[in-house]
Amino acid sequence: MTVLSPNETAKSWRTNKREASVLLYVSGVEGDAGALAGTRVAGHPLNLCISPVTEWIDAEEVAGAVAAVVQVDPDTPASIKRFQKLADAVETPLIAAAYDPPLALVRSLLRAGAHDVVPLPLAPDELEAVIANLPNSASKAEAHHDVRVGKLVSVIKSVGGVGATALLTQTAVQFAAREATHDRETCLIDLDVQFGDVAFQLGLNPRLSLADLLEAGGRLDGSLIRATTTEHRSGLKVISAPHEMMPLEGLSSDHLLQIVEAATREFGTVFLDLPTNWTNWSLSMVARSDLVLLVTELTVAGLNRAKRQLELLESQGLGSLEIRIVVNRYDKALARTIRPADVRAALGRDIAFTVSNDFPLVRSAIDRGVAISELKRKSAVAKDLQLLDSGIAAALGLER
Repeated sequence: MTVLSPNETAKSWRTNKREASVLLYVSGVEGDAGALAGTRVAGHPLNLCISPVTEWIDAEEVAGAVAAVVQVDPDTPASIKRFQKLADAVETPLIAAAYDPPLALVRSLLRAGAHDVVPLPLAPDELEAVIANLPNSASKAEAHHDVRVGKLVSVIKSVGGVGATALLTQTAVQFAAREATHDRETCLIDLDVQFGDVAFQLGLNPRLSLADLLEAGGRLDGSLIRATTTEHRSGLKVISAPHEMMPLEGLSSDHLLQIVEAATREFGTVFLDLPTNWTNWSLSMVARSDLVLLVTELTVAGLNRAKRQLELLESQGLGSLEIRIVVNRYDKALARTIRPADVRAALGRDIAFTVSNDFPLVRSAIDRGVAISELKRKSAVAKDLQLLDSGIAAALGLER
């Protein structure tokens, strides 16, 4: 255990490379932080570094660590920026620590790359639990720099019944087939734990589901993630919703984030089908996403609900997310009544994609568990899905 004097700087301090350690960057050792002196965390030595919350942390110091806990001051923008820059510079799991962090800050830090956000003063038992549950802790610490991280796409709905799940399953099937030609894998996780029917729409009969991953606890790893998936013939890996309905608020944000993080390390792109009703954990999933697709319909009611969804995200500090508006069941006749300028005025952004309305064809594809393109390649819906697929790939920076 190393405790730096307040007169020393973080830049002058180096970890002991003989054993992977947990690094703790705080501005003082008052309260419970002082009790951490001379301890080990989840079996690893703790190195405590006292430094101002705005002083840059050398990425080389963090590179070989099991994890780094970094204090963030909600009232000091430079402190938040320091954390964001460090997250961009290292692959070591980072945990943010703050006094009474507001929800908007928590979402921002998770999106910036934080594996967790813990409150200060720091409780030793809480730190122990967080470190023990890190997907890349213990034996994976030294190999962490070799782990790839995939892209995360969340699909949200303006309101239930807009056909978002059908749109997502068809998009994911096509996306997976295209990605497979580049030796990249795609996974779809059904997080609608009450009414999710992704597996049904794809004609799959999964043996395991999301519930098995939730029950795994600390045993969660890439092998278990893969074992839980069911593969569609397109190559899409599917983690189905639980077979039995679960209460939305009964799920833990931390646990679900661990599952999603494990999936993004295992697959190239991960799609999330989220429930219609918002929860703390579903907001956490959106905050972590590289791309968010908001599915709506080109109706006054649909646009009004979409506007309310955007306002909610803005109120939670998530307005800067990469959000694309997808109009499902698009009918050109409606475009004569609701013009693009009306959409821009209502939502503050333009429509990114439209998917034509062809209910019989979509229903037939769902009933057979196949891609629409297999039934009618030159249909308007199939062409629109191709454009959506290409748009998602471009937004994620994937070369095709």
